[in-house]
Amino acid sequence: MQLNHCSNRVTKGSLDLVITLFEEELGFRVLRKTPTSVWMRQGETLVDLQFKETDAQPVGHDKHNSHVAFLSPTPREDLEALGAWLHRQGRRFRIGSWSDKEFYLDAPDMFVDFAIEAMKPELSHYDEIPKKTA
Repeated sequence: MQLNHCSNRVTKGSLDLVITLFEEELGFRVLRKTPTSVWMRQGETLVDLQFKETDAQPVGHDKHNSHVAFLSPTPREDLEALGAWLHRQGRRFRIGSWSDKEFYLDAPDMFVDFAIEAMKPELSHYDEIPKKTA
Protein backbone atom coordinates (compact mmCIF):
# COMPACT_ATOMS: atom_id res chain seq x y z
CA MET A 1 0.00 0.00 0.00
CA GLN A 2 1.12 3.57 -0.70
CA LEU A 3 -0.01 6.58 1.31
CA ASN A 4 -2.29 8.79 -0.80
CA HIS A 5 -4.01 11.39 1.40
CA CYS A 6 -5.05 12.37 4.90
CA SER A 7 -8.53 13.64 5.67
CA ASN A 8 -9.62 16.24 8.20
CA ARG A 9 -13.04 17.56 9.13
CA VAL A 10 -14.17 21.18 8.90
CA THR A 11 -17.39 22.69 10.15
CA LYS A 12 -20.41 22.95 7.88
CA GLY A 13 -20.27 26.09 5.75
CA SER A 14 -16.50 26.63 6.12
CA LEU A 15 -15.17 24.40 3.32
CA ASP A 16 -14.84 27.19 0.74
CA LEU A 17 -12.98 29.41 3.20
CA VAL A 18 -10.60 26.56 4.12
CA ILE A 19 -9.98 25.98 0.39
CA THR A 20 -9.20 29.67 -0.10
CA LEU A 21 -6.88 29.72 2.94
CA PHE A 22 -4.90 26.74 1.68
CA GLU A 23 -4.80 28.07 -1.90
CA GLU A 24 -3.92 31.71 -1.23
CA GLU A 25 -1.74 31.38 1.84
CA LEU A 26 -0.13 27.93 1.51
CA GLY A 27 0.09 27.38 -2.22
CA PHE A 28 -2.24 24.37 -2.49
CA ARG A 29 -4.32 23.60 -5.56
CA VAL A 30 -7.64 21.77 -5.80
CA LEU A 31 -7.41 18.32 -7.35
CA ARG A 32 -11.03 17.30 -6.96
CA LYS A 33 -14.07 18.86 -5.30
CA THR A 34 -17.53 17.62 -4.41
CA PRO A 35 -20.20 19.68 -2.60
CA THR A 36 -18.86 18.61 0.80
CA SER A 37 -15.24 17.50 0.19
CA VAL A 38 -12.07 18.68 -1.47
CA TRP A 39 -8.73 17.03 -2.22
CA MET A 40 -5.77 19.43 -2.37
CA ARG A 41 -2.05 19.23 -3.09
CA GLN A 42 0.81 21.59 -2.33
CA GLY A 43 3.41 21.86 -5.06
CA GLU A 44 4.75 18.50 -6.14
CA THR A 45 4.22 16.70 -2.84
CA LEU A 46 2.88 13.19 -3.16
CA VAL A 47 0.55 13.19 -0.17
CA ASP A 48 -2.72 15.10 -0.52
CA LEU A 49 -5.05 16.65 2.03
CA GLN A 50 -8.77 16.07 2.00
CA PHE A 51 -11.14 18.33 3.89
CA LYS A 52 -14.66 17.11 4.57
CA GLU A 53 -17.52 19.26 5.82
CA THR A 54 -19.39 17.78 8.74
CA ASP A 55 -22.12 18.66 11.19
CA ALA A 56 -19.77 17.67 14.03
CA GLN A 57 -18.76 20.42 16.41
CA PRO A 58 -15.09 21.22 17.08
CA VAL A 59 -13.57 19.10 19.82
CA GLY A 60 -11.70 20.67 22.72
CA HIS A 61 -8.65 22.87 22.66
CA ASP A 62 -5.99 20.14 22.66
CA LYS A 63 -5.43 19.14 19.07
CA HIS A 64 -1.76 18.23 19.60
CA ASN A 65 -2.15 14.75 18.22
CA SER A 66 -4.20 15.77 15.20
CA HIS A 67 -2.63 18.38 12.98
CA VAL A 68 -1.54 19.28 9.48
CA ALA A 69 2.18 20.00 9.84
CA PHE A 70 4.41 22.32 7.82
CA LEU A 71 8.13 23.02 8.00
CA SER A 72 9.27 26.62 8.29
CA PRO A 73 12.38 28.47 9.44
CA THR A 74 9.98 31.02 10.99
CA PRO A 75 7.04 28.92 12.19
CA ARG A 76 5.46 31.35 14.64
CA GLU A 77 5.64 34.27 12.21
CA ASP A 78 4.12 32.18 9.42
CA LEU A 79 1.22 31.14 11.63
CA GLU A 80 0.73 34.76 12.69
CA ALA A 81 0.39 35.65 8.99
CA LEU A 82 -2.27 32.92 8.60
CA GLY A 83 -3.99 34.28 11.71
CA ALA A 84 -4.00 37.78 10.23
CA TRP A 85 -5.61 36.37 7.06
CA LEU A 86 -8.29 34.61 9.13
CA HIS A 87 -8.88 37.82 11.10
CA ARG A 88 -9.48 39.72 7.84
CA GLN A 89 -12.10 37.08 7.00
CA GLY A 90 -13.81 37.69 10.35
CA ARG A 91 -12.74 34.32 11.81
CA ARG A 92 -11.45 33.53 15.27
CA PHE A 93 -8.10 31.83 15.73
CA ARG A 94 -5.55 31.13 18.40
CA ILE A 95 -1.85 30.47 18.21
CA GLY A 96 0.05 28.41 20.73
CA SER A 97 3.15 26.29 21.02
CA TRP A 98 4.06 22.76 21.96
CA SER A 99 7.75 23.65 22.28
CA ASP A 100 10.13 26.42 21.27
CA LYS A 101 10.27 24.84 17.78
CA GLU A 102 6.63 23.73 17.26
CA PHE A 103 3.72 26.11 17.02
CA TYR A 104 0.07 25.68 16.10
CA LEU A 105 -2.86 27.68 14.83
CA ASP A 106 -6.40 26.63 15.60
CA ALA A 107 -9.47 28.13 13.98
CA PRO A 108 -11.94 26.73 16.51
CA ASP A 109 -15.06 27.65 14.54
CA MET A 110 -13.77 25.88 11.42
CA PHE A 111 -11.35 23.05 12.32
CA VAL A 112 -13.26 20.18 13.93
CA ASP A 113 -10.45 17.88 14.99
CA PHE A 114 -7.13 19.33 13.85
CA ALA A 115 -4.87 22.36 14.00
CA ILE A 116 -2.25 23.70 11.60
CA GLU A 117 1.24 23.11 12.92
CA ALA A 118 4.41 24.88 11.80
CA MET A 119 7.72 23.57 13.03
CA LYS A 120 11.42 24.22 12.55
CA PRO A 121 12.92 22.15 9.71
CA GLU A 122 15.46 20.45 11.96
CA LEU A 123 12.62 18.53 13.61
CA SER A 124 12.19 16.59 10.37
CA HIS A 125 15.74 15.23 10.46
CA TYR A 126 15.12 11.64 11.37
CA ASP A 127 18.62 10.29 10.82
CA GLU A 128 19.07 10.08 14.59
CA ILE A 129 16.43 7.32 14.72
CA PRO A 130 18.11 4.06 15.69
CA LYS A 131 18.07 1.41 13.00
CA LYS A 132 16.49 -1.95 13.70
CA THR A 133 18.93 -4.60 14.61
CA ALA A 134 18.46 -8.25 13.79
